Amino acid sequence: MSSIAKNIKRYRAKLGISQDKLSKLAGITLHTITKIESGATPDPRIKTIKKIADALDVGIDDLIK
Repeated sequence: MSSIAKNIKRYRAKLGISQDKLSKLAGITLHTITKIESGATPDPRIKTIKKIADALDVGIDDLIK
């Protein structure tokens, strides 16, 4: 599993939100969130990472590191 997937899961859990809620906050599909977190999409596009970071109220660096 990529560090991006682990970090998204960690920040999402910290906020206590579901994958569905995150997808709505980020304006992307639940399918995309699921694929990223499961590792099926290990290198999501930067545009997608930015949307997720904004929804989680963290920096892109926090998700990538």
